[in-house]
Amino acid sequence: MESPLLKLPGAVAADSPDQEVASHYGEPAHEQRALEAGKAFVDRSNRGVVRVEGADRLRWLHSLLSQHLEGLRPGEPTEALLLSPNGHIEHHLPMIDDGEAVWVHVEPGAAPSLVEFLDKMRFMMRVEVTDVSERYAVVTGPAGLGGTLVWPDASGTETRIVARDADAVDDAHARADVDADADAGGASPDLAGLSLAALADGDLRPAGMWAYEAIRIAAHKPRMGLDTDHKAIPHEMGWIDSAVHLSKGCYRGQETVARVHNLGRPPRRLVFLHLDGSVDTLPAHGDPVEIPGGRTVGFVGSAARHHELGPIALALVKRNVPVDAELLAGGVAASQEVVVSPDTGANAKIELRRTAANRP
Repeated sequence: MESPLLKLPGAVAADSPDQEVASHYGEPAHEQRALEAGKAFVDRSNRGVVRVEGADRLRWLHSLLSQHLEGLRPGEPTEALLLSPNGHIEHHLPMIDDGEAVWVHVEPGAAPSLVEFLDKMRFMMRVEVTDVSERYAVVTGPAGLGGTLVWPDASGTETRIVARDADAVDDAHARADVDADADAGGASPDLAGLSLAALADGDLRPAGMWAYEAIRIAAHKPRMGLDTDHKAIPHEMGWIDSAVHLSKGCYRGQETVARVHNLGRPPRRLVFLHLDGSVDTLPAHGDPVEIPGGRTVGFVGSAARHHELGPIALALVKRNVPVDAELLAGGVAASQEVVVSPDTGANAKIELRRTAANRP
């Protein structure tokens, strides 16, 4: 569903998978600075939104997902993973419970497959799963945008679920959010209202996905589908601490998580790359990451130009690549920062000991 903010002056549509929202509005670097300063918001309304209602919702999701959810308190944000039977990541799920339903947002186009899977797993549980992407949108920006379904995000921003159009939505949750913010004197928590505010040159300016992605990458936060592939497992991506509960009961894919955590180490690790700033182009998603001599050791996930750090990227490389090795990312020279330690797993403490100088 194309965002109304793409009709704003200067708006340029992003590349896939974000083509339904703007990459920028004519001033990418200024938009990024404004977002970090709390003076901009990012339209991420291409993301899917799923709502799970019913008395058994937390107990049921607890049995399916990687996170401990049975005691999740209303308004407490968390994240979880839906894994395949072999432990590969199928969905990364930021989620929050509002006291009556669990709300989840997912990558563009991913909501139907998530809902289809969850519907198959309901059995006799008192739950109802609904894809509400046509009525709700995801927005990232500073506090004060309105709404009650809020997650902390990179660099001091917040991600929230808002109504697409407060006048058109008849859902009781949306009306409650709108009324609460109106009483508090806050901004209208709906996408249409933000679009009008941007046209009116209000206190907040719109920032595109280029700004958001640069801040996300600089914060070492991987994105499902861009920084992962079909083989990715939680330990490789650094999600083992934030999205996995290591001592909860059984769930799909738990055997792989437990085996890596207790007996072995993941085959790959996420790294942050500082790219050569003298090169005009950024490496593309999927470009090979090589070590001197031309041997491929991984692939580029997402890349961006940061207003202070310059060109940066995330990549997934083989675990045994020395942490101080110089790399080529899509032919662009790159130095690496460790995101996931090569010693992750096997209950090992984080020790960056595999350097070029002392590797066996």
